[in-house]
Amino acid sequence: MTREELLRRVTVDPKVCSGKPCIRGTRVYIAVILDGLAEGLTPAELLDHYPHLTLDDIHAALAYAAELSRENIWKLASGS
Repeated sequence: MTREELLRRVTVDPKVCSGKPCIRGTRVYIAVILDGLAEGLTPAELLDHYPHLTLDDIHAALAYAAELSRENIWKLASGS
């Protein structure tokens, strides 16, 4: 899956999760996924906790974090 395809799995909608980034079609915050990984959970353990997520959703959270670290997220919001 390409980076662009992964990033399309992330949504920021003021009507969902108070506008915090989450996985499209869920109410699972990107931060929850990243926190779990940072705490040492494996992707398989995260999927056990959130069975409606997929491995691609976890990859999407990482791709989103990578964009933030490059300060490119404003381009995503503007559609550039």
